[in-house]
Amino acid sequence: MRKYASQILSGIFILAAARVRAEVKVTVDYHYKDEASSSFTFKTVPPPSRNDAATSATFTVVDGEVDPNSGGVEKLNDGKLPEESDVPKENFFFNAGSPGGRIRVDLKTATTIRQVNTYSWHPNTRGPQVYKLYAADGTATNFKAAPKRGTSPESCGWVFVASVNTKPKSDGGGGQYGVSIANTNAILGNYRYLLFDIVSTEEDDDFGNTFYSEIDVIDARAPLPARSQAETTSDFIIKTVDGKCTITINTDKAPQLKDWAETKLGPALAEWYPKISAMLSGDGYVPPDHFKLTIKPMDGVAFTSAQNVLANSEWLKNELNGEALGSLVHEEVHVVQHFGYGAKNPGWLVEGSADYIRWFKFDADNMARTWSGSASMARIFRRNTTTATASPRIF
Repeated sequence: MRKYASQILSGIFILAAARVRAEVKVTVDYHYKDEASSSFTFKTVPPPSRNDAATSATFTVVDGEVDPNSGGVEKLNDGKLPEESDVPKENFFFNAGSPGGRIRVDLKTATTIRQVNTYSWHPNTRGPQVYKLYAADGTATNFKAAPKRGTSPESCGWVFVASVNTKPKSDGGGGQYGVSIANTNAILGNYRYLLFDIVSTEEDDDFGNTFYSEIDVIDARAPLPARSQAETTSDFIIKTVDGKCTITINTDKAPQLKDWAETKLGPALAEWYPKISAMLSGDGYVPPDHFKLTIKPMDGVAFTSAQNVLANSEWLKNELNGEALGSLVHEEVHVVQHFGYGAKNPGWLVEGSADYIRWFKFDADNMARTWSGSASMARIFRRNTTTATASPRIF
């Protein structure tokens, strides 16, 4: 994958575009999964900006279904960047299982466009970008402002600008992408409207709609825009007791939990990661050598995506003497499981294994206190974990 990043994505692709005075250049830059950060800093693509021509534009979904877990379309021009690779509410994406959709950008007035830049970030198949870009000034007699799928934009007053496809030939394409569309000798054109015809990256499963983090439009006549500011972080880093895994814990948005995270949580996770790995690993399996836990206000309790764990600070602070540690050991099990994106492992196996290790190995004393008051829940729990421990390992 790194070979692909260095030899293909750092290259420049030249595409002809009708009614544009010179050739359109599409520059693609890429950070491999582990090398990406919230700064979105690339070598060949400008960083996201926070006061470009798109900042005050109106973004509208003209076709396609928005995923219920997606952030609003305003995420595309709010100048704010996601802190992690898999934060649905900080990105915009179309519904799971759908073929994509179309987004119109109304700049409110005709604008001399120098560049159009798009950014995305996801650890798997929702990272790459696949779309066609059209533009219009809105003055054509046959102009349609909201052409649906099935209607060629070029048949109703739009000009084709460029085609973008950053999918790799192999691998899921997870990582962080920056795309810049510009004209080699001049401006892209004088346009009021842009239309993004966005396509899903794959059809093997339902999870191919890209997590778009930001879309910038650079006005050739305006001062260069200021870049979006990634938030300064103060990560706490601890090695597991066997030295084989690095655990990063961020409490920037939950400073009241900083001391607990560093003195209680970190040491517990560092101690139990090798134990969990020994319990779950099969022949030839090597568990991840790093993961990151971010503690902040959010919905729910906690969830894990690949090597990123998010936990709700509001829930944790009320459970410091109860279930807080155990809940995050449960998430640590999911890091070790590392089934792979799109794996169809049954829920009883995934969650049953994590529950068993959490309640019967790590937190047996607390389990007795917590579950003793609910006979029906205890029976369900015993059935879940008994089935999980009776099943063969598939790691």
